[in-house]
Amino acid sequence: MKIILASGSPRRRELLAMTGLNFDVVTSDADETIPEGTDPAVAALALCERKALSVAQLASCRGSIVIGADTIVSLDGQKFGKPKDELDAYCMLSALSDRTHTVYTGVAIVNTDLTVNKFVESTEVHFYPLSDQQIRDYIATGEYSDKAGGYAIQGGGAVFISGIIGDYYNVMGLPIGRLMQEIHKIH
Repeated sequence: MKIILASGSPRRRELLAMTGLNFDVVTSDADETIPEGTDPAVAALALCERKALSVAQLASCRGSIVIGADTIVSLDGQKFGKPKDELDAYCMLSALSDRTHTVYTGVAIVNTDLTVNKFVESTEVHFYPLSDQQIRDYIATGEYSDKAGGYAIQGGGAVFISGIIGDYYNVMGLPIGRLMQEIHKIH
C-alpha cells in the first residue's frame, strides 16, 4: 500500500514518520480560500479534502492512499490561519493572550478508488497572559511564520500555554492517534 502525504509541512512529515508508515510527500496546489463565516471545523474538513483530492488525482499518485490535513485556530468564531506577516502574527497572539482557543485539524484519507474518509479533531488550548515584549520577542524568532494561529506548541510557543484539553499532536497539525485508528478501519 503506497501512502502519500499531501502536505509540505515539516511538522506533519515528522508526525507521520513517528507512526512507522512508509510514505512519500507530494504538496498540493489546491485553492485554500474558504467563504467568510464558514464554521472552522467545516473549513478544516473542506480544505483537507481539497488538498488530498488534488494530489490523489495526479497521474503519478493514482493507486495510492493520500492523506491531506489542514489546521485552523479559532477564537470566538474568528478563524486564524497562517499569519500574513509580523503584524498579523502580533494581532493573533495578542488576541489569544489569556484566553482559551480551539485548534481544529481536518484530515482526509483518499483511497485508491478516490473515495474520501475524513474527520476533524479539536483541541482546546489556553494561553497565559502575554506581555507586549513576549509577543515581540517571539515574533522576532520567525517561528510564527508558517503556523496556524502564529505559534508552535512544539517550539518557543510552548511557554505561552498553560494547558490543553485534547490531542497535543492535533495542535502540531496532525492527530496521529486518530489518523492511525481511521487508517486501520479502512484497510
